[in-house]
Amino acid sequence: MAGVRVEDTGRDGRADVVLFTAEPSALQQVITSRLAEDIFVEIGRTLRSDGDRAQWIAGRLWRPERARRALTARARMTRPARERTTFRVIARVLQERSFLRTELRRHLADTIQRHQPNWRFSDPADVEVWVVEYKPGKIVAGLRVSDARMRQHDGRDVERSGALRPTVAAAIVRLADKPDGTLLDPCCGSGTILAEATEVGWQARGVDIDPDAVRIARKNAHGVEVSEGDVRHLSFGDGSVRACVSNLPFGKQYAVQQEMNDWLRVALAELSRVTQPGGRVVILAPDVPCNVTPTGLALTKRIPLRLLGAKTTIWMYDRRSHADGAASRSKNSTNS
Repeated sequence: MAGVRVEDTGRDGRADVVLFTAEPSALQQVITSRLAEDIFVEIGRTLRSDGDRAQWIAGRLWRPERARRALTARARMTRPARERTTFRVIARVLQERSFLRTELRRHLADTIQRHQPNWRFSDPADVEVWVVEYKPGKIVAGLRVSDARMRQHDGRDVERSGALRPTVAAAIVRLADKPDGTLLDPCCGSGTILAEATEVGWQARGVDIDPDAVRIARKNAHGVEVSEGDVRHLSFGDGSVRACVSNLPFGKQYAVQQEMNDWLRVALAELSRVTQPGGRVVILAPDVPCNVTPTGLALTKRIPLRLLGAKTTIWMYDRRSHADGAASRSKNSTNS
């Protein structure tokens, strides 16, 4: 993204963390990208190696001048903090050998109140201060400028167990390339991918084998045509959609109707069939063995990620032209 520079990345034990700087002209793009669950204005950073006690870390993170600049930036993005406002502190650390996260939270709250005597600790609060250890020994603190609407993208009308997080849905929809025609989700579940695709301009279509999922998706993805069907036997014509994007079931929360690799082989062949040459197939699945991938799909990107503690992967395929597929088959035959 132009005007944005990533400085560091990590994970606080629950979520990925990206530290970045943004030009004012690019900041609104970041906020509206739909790819972040929360956005914070940084107050300060520190290292455990500079003194690994909760009280010392709190003092290094909340310095009056840096805090004033952060509050000013937050006011530009949301609203100014009142002189007599409420605040709370959320702390996450990767290990508690030196101190407990509750100690860090308490010491940071005490430090803030010394410098902001008119602020009152409360939960919920008008101002949220987060302090997280995003890499072993690296700690950052920031003021939260987002709210639950950013995380949930204004929420789903009906919830369903195992529903995909909206930010992940937005990310895999973006990998399908610029909106240009029909995007199909053949295992649409609660309709999160369909809603995100519609939001950015795709003509979305949904299919699911579960009648209850079809009902829920219709409620969550307003105005999208959703029908009951099997990803292994789609009613769409050859090359009839520009992209297929889906969070495939992988036999844990929702069962598949045959051995997993056999099911994947048939499902991917069907996605390849209905996708136009030059189009794209993007799926979320823990593993896709090479021997189940049809010759019509060329793997171009693989992005590992962790969802609710479970490892999975985004797989991005380009739909080969018929000539490319024939060449690939010929090469495989020669190699064999």
